[in-house]
Amino acid sequence: MPEVDTAHSEHFDVVIVGSGAAGLTLALRLADGARRIAVISKSALAEGSTWYAQGGISAVLDAEDSIEAHVADTLNAGAGLCDEPAVRFTVSRSREAIEWLIARGVPFTRAEPGEKAPGYAYHLNREGGHSHRRIIHAEDATGRAVETTLEALARNAEQITVFEHHMAVELIMTDDASEPRGRCRGVYVLDIEGDQVHTLSARHVVLATGGANLAYLYSSNPHAASGDGIAMAWRAGARVANMEFMQFHPTCLYHPEARSFLISEALRGEGALLKLADGSRFMPRHDARAELAPRDIVARAIDAEMKRTGEPHVWLDISHRDKAFIEKHFPAINRRCLELGLDMSREPLPVVPAAHYTCGGVITDLAGRTDIAGVFAIGECAFTGLHGANRMASNSLLECIVYASAAAEAIAADDACRAPDPGEPLPPWDESRVTDSDEEVVVAHNWQEIRRFMWDYVGIVRTTKRLERALHRVELLRREIHDYYGTFRVTPGLLELRNLAQVAELIIRSALERRESRGLHYTRDFPHTLPRAMHTVLSPPREDVPGVVYRPL
Repeated sequence: MPEVDTAHSEHFDVVIVGSGAAGLTLALRLADGARRIAVISKSALAEGSTWYAQGGISAVLDAEDSIEAHVADTLNAGAGLCDEPAVRFTVSRSREAIEWLIARGVPFTRAEPGEKAPGYAYHLNREGGHSHRRIIHAEDATGRAVETTLEALARNAEQITVFEHHMAVELIMTDDASEPRGRCRGVYVLDIEGDQVHTLSARHVVLATGGANLAYLYSSNPHAASGDGIAMAWRAGARVANMEFMQFHPTCLYHPEARSFLISEALRGEGALLKLADGSRFMPRHDARAELAPRDIVARAIDAEMKRTGEPHVWLDISHRDKAFIEKHFPAINRRCLELGLDMSREPLPVVPAAHYTCGGVITDLAGRTDIAGVFAIGECAFTGLHGANRMASNSLLECIVYASAAAEAIAADDACRAPDPGEPLPPWDESRVTDSDEEVVVAHNWQEIRRFMWDYVGIVRTTKRLERALHRVELLRREIHDYYGTFRVTPGLLELRNLAQVAELIIRSALERRESRGLHYTRDFPHTLPRAMHTVLSPPREDVPGVVYRPL
């Protein structure tokens, strides 16, 4: 074993990779004990998908609502592929999750005087797929309210050490006779500003890295959503499931200065209508629920109408609501649109679908445990069975809070049963055989190529021929990236490219395995839905099965 560089090594009880709602909730839940907790953030602590979540958090709060109704709506949106125990587990804990956030100071929007109280006297929205008003929100910037509240608490917690502008490189695996896949002992982390890879050892490593939506050319997600946790877990030996189900948000603003700005589904919940250039509606022709149909149906309808008419976008019109209503309920969206010269109280907004949410991910149990001893996954990078073939609006932030809390309980129980970790030093990152790259253009070019062919070949509507073309391209690119990775020092761009190429291949192979159309996966070659719903499970290569790389079940 090489000599340990103690100057760049540190031991924690728990290392959490990711600083969104899931990661910070877990950190704060664990901070009640005497643990040392590290939170790794690729950029500033609050800069992630949570910050940009507009709509809200679904929860059973209204006396006229019920757990059964929320479960039924989620199962229906999931197109037969949700794991019902996971849905019930999540929904039955929704009220406690909201109460925990309220107790920590999240400023949810209160109901108007005289408005029917939903239990807490907070205003509730209704979004696509929901049969009741059950979306608790902080105006139209719920994610920002949740993230800033949790961020402030995490920064003030003595047990939590925050590593901003750091990026996880790889999980550190060691042999363990009792664990067939070995045991994770920590993670290598790149200090982006210091250009140095650190070794963080830990009893538990938790992946809370978000989704993989930057695999697509057009995405509503911030730059961090490059599938890092999914790719690292796969390389370490964890299975993934249902990666073919990539959700496209139906209404992303079509504007050259705001290509990733979402127009919340809550607008349609409050009566906004989707229209063509001539002012006519089209959603009633596609689904009886019209604008309140689940996201996959609305996105496919918009895609079909754009292809039929040749127009680059459709229109979202809420101008029939008065200006005061819009300013009160959608202040952030209204403000941003006005900055761009768009007044939605007087005119419709141009919108297009954009990659938005990864419904598959690393397989976990109901406490976030993965196949790998010592590794948990929570939030969007995890596959819990909650979302099925299509995520229902506003179930995602709920999932983050519920599963972070469950993971905290499991980690605490595990710690109580095990002897103290001696924190033995791990080998440092080895850069002895690499050099600085003088061809960064290769990274930028490959990044754009992946996102372009994923958008063209693995988008809202798919065919087997397109998928096979995409698979051929990603296999070639992954070989190039592998050679590049083994030759040059790691950079954030190279690490993200490597991870994006891996998750892109997982998405493509999963899509090829599903020979039906279901939920978010629609293929012209298999337009019908099979009578039996089955998950697509991919397993990493095993040394004892030569040549077998993917083994779908």
